[in-house]
Amino acid sequence: MLKRVGKDFNTEGVRTLISEAHFPAPFHEGLEYSSPARGTWNIVHTGMLIPESHQIFVCALGCLRGVVLTAAEMNALGRYSSIQIREENVLDGGMEDLMIEGVTDIIHKLDYRPRAILLFISCQHFFLAYDQKLVFEVLRERFPDICFTDCYMIPTLRKSGLTPDQKMRIQMYSMWEKRPFDQKKVNLIGSNLPTSRTSELRRMVEDNGISFWDLYRCKDFDDYLAMAEAPLNLVYEPTALLAAEDLKKRLGQEYLYLSFTYNFEELEYNYHLLADALGIETPDFTEDKRRAEEAISHAAAVIGDTPIAVDYTFTFRILSFVRMLLENGFHVTEIYADAFLPEDEDNFRWIQEHYPDIIISATNRPMMRFLHGAEKKILAIGQKAAYFAGTDYFVNVAESGGFYGFDGIVQIMQLMEDAFYNKKDRRIVIQKKGYGCESCL
Repeated sequence: MLKRVGKDFNTEGVRTLISEAHFPAPFHEGLEYSSPARGTWNIVHTGMLIPESHQIFVCALGCLRGVVLTAAEMNALGRYSSIQIREENVLDGGMEDLMIEGVTDIIHKLDYRPRAILLFISCQHFFLAYDQKLVFEVLRERFPDICFTDCYMIPTLRKSGLTPDQKMRIQMYSMWEKRPFDQKKVNLIGSNLPTSRTSELRRMVEDNGISFWDLYRCKDFDDYLAMAEAPLNLVYEPTALLAAEDLKKRLGQEYLYLSFTYNFEELEYNYHLLADALGIETPDFTEDKRRAEEAISHAAAVIGDTPIAVDYTFTFRILSFVRMLLENGFHVTEIYADAFLPEDEDNFRWIQEHYPDIIISATNRPMMRFLHGAEKKILAIGQKAAYFAGTDYFVNVAESGGFYGFDGIVQIMQLMEDAFYNKKDRRIVIQKKGYGCESCL
């Protein structure tokens, strides 16, 4: 890597004190950089959650490189195929034929019969204005025993309209069809990772004789389709809210948004909402709160005044989490994030007022390539924080890890203590794509 000689790096525009930062986006948009921390999920990982499904990507060779590597790294090449778009396909106006015949050829050559095909469309389809309705009509007529859904790999639209994560989560449930409701069934939708079995969220549902369903519980495609029988979808990831709204509009399923939070009062409020939705009494969480408080106190005593760096890939409500740490005596020094959720504005203002010297650093600015590394021990929470802080003492969790509620806080505190005592080789750990997925690396 080339470096400029004889001149210090200017951190303007990539790091700022929180007291001087703007909400919700502290930094201007520009040329972006992707760090080698790969623990967050992408559209290939998410699509693989649908059992008995097969993914087909239709795009140019350069774009295919990334998705095929993801499938290979998670040992799932048997569930992945691709159709390469070449120059002649763009010029001769035969995109529809390429897709129809390409998908047909793939299905005939597979050594198993998929129940569903996730057909990924790329940027070039939008540039060419191809007839997508025709493509899917023909494929469904040729293969009536297979469900087809359209998915999208369109980085050119990443900054406008729906994000890839939002769109993917809508399409993940697009193959559900309306069914009679089973009042003893509840879904959690939109999460890439399963909710911990010991979470109060799951206990409240299952202890009252109601089945708790997510994609991890589905053993086959029939189980996946049967999730449409639940009258209520639970959502705690903001990227899944539009999926919940779509299901309410299409199938009549109500939804309840239980935002990730690390504030005890907000958690209890969420559980009151859940109890009302389920028609049950709100449990007594005194013991759960006590366990969480003890875990926080113990971790704070162990970690002491060790500097802590946190990044946004660790949890959706990064500022709620940081505030919880600060209110309990932890020494947070840096937050790695490019933007914050609107629902975290109160936490942003509180940190600004009480801890104005905390640094916010961008994660996607090219200059950040040269600014990672530390001479003293730093505890990082999240892979990007570990990379930029240059520390092997880190909590290796992405997308909240399924740790929801008071029990989730207990588990996070235990992971923080373990990370404080035990080093990991970040160069090996953070290169594995999709935290929680199988990796051949």
